[in-house]
Amino acid sequence: MNTAGPAGKSTAATPWTWQYDGYQPEGERLRESLCTLGNGYVATRGALPECAADDAHYPGTYVAGCYNRLTSHVAGRFVENEDMVNLPNWLVLRFRPVDGPWLTPRTATVLGHGHVLHLETGVLERRTRYRLADGRALSVRQVRIVHMADPHLAVLRTEVTAEDAAMVLDIEAALDGGVANQGVRRYGDLENHHLTDVHTGAVPADTVWLRCRTRTSDIRVGMAGRLTADADLTLRYRDEGVRAVQEGRLELSPRRTVTIDKTIALHTSRDPAISDPLRAALDRVGTAPGFSELLRTHRTAWGQMWRRADIDVPGEPGRILRLHLFHVLQTLSPHTAELDVGVPARGLHGEAYRGHIFWDELFVLRYLDLHFPEVSRALLEYRHRRLERACAAARTIGRRGALYPWQSGSDGREETQTLHLNPRSGRWLPDNSQLQRHVGSAIAYNVWQYCEASGDTGFLHTKGAEMLLQIARFWADSATYDERLDRYRIRGVMGPDEYHDSYPGAAEPGLDDNAYTNVTAAWVLARAREVLRALPEPRHLELAERTGLDGTELAHWEEVSHRMYVPFHDGVISQFNGYGDLAELDWDGYRERYADIRRLDRILEAEGDTVNRYKASKQADVLMLGYLFSPSELRSLFGQLGYRLDEGIWSRTVDYYLARTSHGSTLSGLVHGWVLARARRAGAWVFCQEALRGDIADLQGGTTGEGIHLGAMAGTLDLVQRGLPGLETRSGALWLDPVPVPELSSYGFVIRYQGHWGVRLRLRHKRMEITVPPSDRQPIDVQLADRSVRVQPGETVRLTLAQ
Repeated sequence: MNTAGPAGKSTAATPWTWQYDGYQPEGERLRESLCTLGNGYVATRGALPECAADDAHYPGTYVAGCYNRLTSHVAGRFVENEDMVNLPNWLVLRFRPVDGPWLTPRTATVLGHGHVLHLETGVLERRTRYRLADGRALSVRQVRIVHMADPHLAVLRTEVTAEDAAMVLDIEAALDGGVANQGVRRYGDLENHHLTDVHTGAVPADTVWLRCRTRTSDIRVGMAGRLTADADLTLRYRDEGVRAVQEGRLELSPRRTVTIDKTIALHTSRDPAISDPLRAALDRVGTAPGFSELLRTHRTAWGQMWRRADIDVPGEPGRILRLHLFHVLQTLSPHTAELDVGVPARGLHGEAYRGHIFWDELFVLRYLDLHFPEVSRALLEYRHRRLERACAAARTIGRRGALYPWQSGSDGREETQTLHLNPRSGRWLPDNSQLQRHVGSAIAYNVWQYCEASGDTGFLHTKGAEMLLQIARFWADSATYDERLDRYRIRGVMGPDEYHDSYPGAAEPGLDDNAYTNVTAAWVLARAREVLRALPEPRHLELAERTGLDGTELAHWEEVSHRMYVPFHDGVISQFNGYGDLAELDWDGYRERYADIRRLDRILEAEGDTVNRYKASKQADVLMLGYLFSPSELRSLFGQLGYRLDEGIWSRTVDYYLARTSHGSTLSGLVHGWVLARARRAGAWVFCQEALRGDIADLQGGTTGEGIHLGAMAGTLDLVQRGLPGLETRSGALWLDPVPVPELSSYGFVIRYQGHWGVRLRLRHKRMEITVPPSDRQPIDVQLADRSVRVQPGETVRLTLAQ
């Protein structure tokens, strides 16, 4: 087998394309993730249609919110996990010379091979040239779309050309229901067959169908596929039980291209306005237009989204940012606004993290708020629908209010696994990450920021207020008064760091007074009181009556929000109480021994040690405060608590944790780059580049092939949208305080702000241009560091920035 090009490496391309040349098995899963196509409802990995799941390839199709729960026997225990389900594989299409082997890059000589992902149009193009055993050459070109206008349709066009002599090809296409969740190797010991009751059939000859259901969640799935060609192709149906197979034979003339189109429709019983998923899929595929018309409407839908969301950054950073934006939009498109789904941390691109929803929405919604606020609202409504479940979780541990789960899935219960595998040692270990209760603060922050950006007071005064109230109530009830400190403390939690889940030698997990948790809890309490004060009196009365809220409780919130304890040591903010007493790690020694120490926790556990003993963090923890809040907001927040946080203390804190962080998360470089940029510190761009490269270079070592990191991708977009220009939406104004970054001196973007569509901002060489499109809306107030500006609809304002 001949190959060309390095594995997993994108070659030079245009600003609107992402290209891979050559075939090497070790790079295929990375490519498949980064070449995933989706539309916010369904996504399919960029696998080769002729290749089945194996050590190199992993075809996967996922529908947002489609989960199933199974029980596994692991390490002597029964463990229950809920997973986003790998649905039947619709891609299957293969070909071979009569009586020869089925052609794949592993069974034939490859003369050339490559993928081009067309970002502007959401099209994946694949080209391969095969040398057959008898010396003849066959070229294959495939074009794939997962339709952005009709989210239930996808189409694969295949063009085959006999380059130098006539040949006869056998063709086989299928809908394959014999799939399982096998995309993450470390989950290999767990139950993974989520589909059952698979039935197949054909009506008429060119259309096959498959129906099945998930084993415990009982989600019914219907899929139908239509195969057509522009040459004589007589199709026969073959029933293989779990596979609906179409087979036929093509006669190829020399240098004449034959085109085969495979159009599929997919529905599940979670879809609105249908009765039966299979009937809906058959009806839809039966009335679907041809490839050209599908491509036209698909391109139009993508064009409309790019107008609302495109970002203009020159050079290679801009190309990477556009790839990131492409994957954000494929996971969370306007179609998502019609669904009951959250933000899957790894997109709809693979099975890592089981498709669960974490706090990553904290990094994603900030971008969506200013482009697709209807999607942000829908994602917040996913949390609101599960508010009662969160309140029940709080009651289970004897608390009032809402305790949202660290990992959420279908119904909002805690989905965090109780055991996790260290692949370095092969041991199954307790997983205590459900103690990351700061996820509630992230949800409250998302509610507040969405309403500031959109001006949606209707949501703020109803569902938003209900979530803020119950999250604040949980924090107030979790805080215990310490007479010695004359302050309130929150004990037994984990912070964003994730390396530290207990004190060295402690019998029980949990840490006391995580600074990030305590400060954000105080912020939530203050914001909840602010919202309650702003509620119309009838609404305030309704909410108070339904929740039992009274003046005594509100007074307690006020006290806790001003008396929360924040630990310090050595002149810096402590990550948690006692952090300063931990041992220092020999960072240079471990880097010399292991080179890549991003997953330091796994290294130490395999050595029989624990990271709990050391001043070592996986990712930003204390420094997350600098990501959420501007320097002035952070000073004010610490002042509210009675602490002084001047520039010197914060600067020392930043340096302290920079030196003690292994960056074992793709979010870490993003947050550190953001914090350094806002502090106008050297080195910011180094971390920004790491955040940009996190998935495309697979910096976490093999994880991108299991699914992209959606929070990091969206966070890089928000770095340019809010971080570098210092853009904030608060107090009814746009606040701007641009940071000079020599490596990125010119950039622009459009936002949607409080009903204004297409507000354009451009920064270039210490100058800023703001354009508000014509409308009947109120003018936009812009607050700079040294002045205030009001921009009328239809006006462009050009400003020289302060030095």
